[in-house]
Amino acid sequence: MKVNKFMAIRVLLAVVITLSFTSCSKKSSSNAGSKGTGWKINDKKGGFQYASKFKKQETGPGLVLVEGGTFTMGKVQDDPMHDWNNTPNQQHVMSFYMDETEVTNLMYMEYLDWLKRVFPPEEDNYKNIYEGASPDTLVWRNRLGYNETMTEHYLRHPAYAEYPVVGVNWIQATEFSKWRTDRVNESVLEREGFLKKDAKVVDVKSEATFSTTTYLAAPTKTFGGDDKIVLKGPRNSKAAGKGGTKGADGTNKEAKNVYAQRTSGIILPEYRLPTEAEWEYAAASDVGQREYNTYKGQKKYPWSGSYTRTSKRQIKGDQLANFKQGKGDYGGIAGWSDDNADITNKVKSYPPNDFGLYDMAGNVAEWVADVYRPIVDDEANDFNYFRGNEYFKNKLGEDGKVELVTQETQKFDTMRNGKLIARNFAGQIAQVPVDDKETYLRQNFDKSFEVDYRDGDKQSSRNFKLGSGSEEGDGKLKDNQRMYDSPIHNVSTDSIGNMIRKYDHSSKRTTLVDDISRVYKGGSWRDRAYWLDPAQRRYFPQDMATDYIGFRCAMSRVGPKSDFKKSARNKKR
Repeated sequence: MKVNKFMAIRVLLAVVITLSFTSCSKKSSSNAGSKGTGWKINDKKGGFQYASKFKKQETGPGLVLVEGGTFTMGKVQDDPMHDWNNTPNQQHVMSFYMDETEVTNLMYMEYLDWLKRVFPPEEDNYKNIYEGASPDTLVWRNRLGYNETMTEHYLRHPAYAEYPVVGVNWIQATEFSKWRTDRVNESVLEREGFLKKDAKVVDVKSEATFSTTTYLAAPTKTFGGDDKIVLKGPRNSKAAGKGGTKGADGTNKEAKNVYAQRTSGIILPEYRLPTEAEWEYAAASDVGQREYNTYKGQKKYPWSGSYTRTSKRQIKGDQLANFKQGKGDYGGIAGWSDDNADITNKVKSYPPNDFGLYDMAGNVAEWVADVYRPIVDDEANDFNYFRGNEYFKNKLGEDGKVELVTQETQKFDTMRNGKLIARNFAGQIAQVPVDDKETYLRQNFDKSFEVDYRDGDKQSSRNFKLGSGSEEGDGKLKDNQRMYDSPIHNVSTDSIGNMIRKYDHSSKRTTLVDDISRVYKGGSWRDRAYWLDPAQRRYFPQDMATDYIGFRCAMSRVGPKSDFKKSARNKKR
């Protein structure tokens, strides 16, 4: 027994020694330097700093992940109108995030409240900012209908807080998305200790706001350059003391890499409108019919089956979306309701699709980012398809540094109805179109404005003005050069502020399609079931609004396509 005990102790000791060597080996490996140079990364003394503990992109407020994939875009089961504008084509979209619901009145009111506090409309410099962002509540009016209740109450009354916002044009939806990007990243940086706590509420003012692009390019100019608000990050706080380290001579040395950057991994990509391809892919959610690497047919609606009513026993017969059932039938008779709504309905009132997205059919139709053209050119591109690219870059001043927008240089766009909409704010970086410094000898793009690429006009032909250099004049084409010769309405103001309207009375126009025609997708409370098909597409001017078009935001996914490894049958492992 004594021998056996002695042997057991020797074996146990050998195991401990082995584990000790293994642990040292792992520790040595984890503390190894760069695979490129052998230098130590994230050394407290300085050098290359990197977010080595980054795991995955944070999911922004209100968003759900839509795993990307391949699908047939434009395929519809019913086409009695023969529009010929959604020919089936194979496309692939990368993974992205999308709002779980449509943007609600409550969400949009938060935006308006921020604008009103930061840019008081009673001041002359800012009087057009709040008004330009406000939804058009008059969209509810009808010459032969009484809808004044919605005109006065729909946007602001708490009874409609969780209803989708309407009366918002495409430009307003885009500007809301930009604002949302800055507010979310502002909150993230405050949480991580890069911004003073509560500065976004207490210290914000018109000349001192947070802009994501400004923070990344020139962090010391954010919040008007107030270093009591824009803090030196916590990542280096222990090593750097109060903003620096002690040198060999005992003097303070200024710390470096103390502001959050793209490499920090905490700043989120921008909120934006989804592309048409992304929206259609997310709405169809064919992932619910996947078997191995194929789809078992294609859905007619965002849900499975060919009917608009559910077959589930508990709620059998209930409508799965909010849409117009027939002439004069927006919600059934009293005591019995087809879809429990007459106008829009509260978000999440109907079951989500297989991606977890609500109201991808019915309730309100939704703006997407694309400029409308009758065809989707899958021969030119079948990956992340999008028509509407305009490329810009940061404007540099004479000193070579980024130039910020001021109250004097703030830009307003005049809509064709005379309404002014702010396109940037003081403290943001001024943007200018890219030029031949970025486009020279490139094969993937050749100018800032790529909206008209391969859409049938002469300018899209292979050798049109080959080698002629930059665009001539103001870039506007004459009527006989335009593929889509839509009416050109214009509005301007005279020296004393009176509006001058220029209406196009030409009888030679052949189309309403132009470069400000934006696609909107999905059926609404005003539409019949035909428009609930995710592949259906329509267009509307980007500077006009209706009582049946809303929107939701999307965000690009960075990193892997999915959070999980997959087996052939899509099981997590």
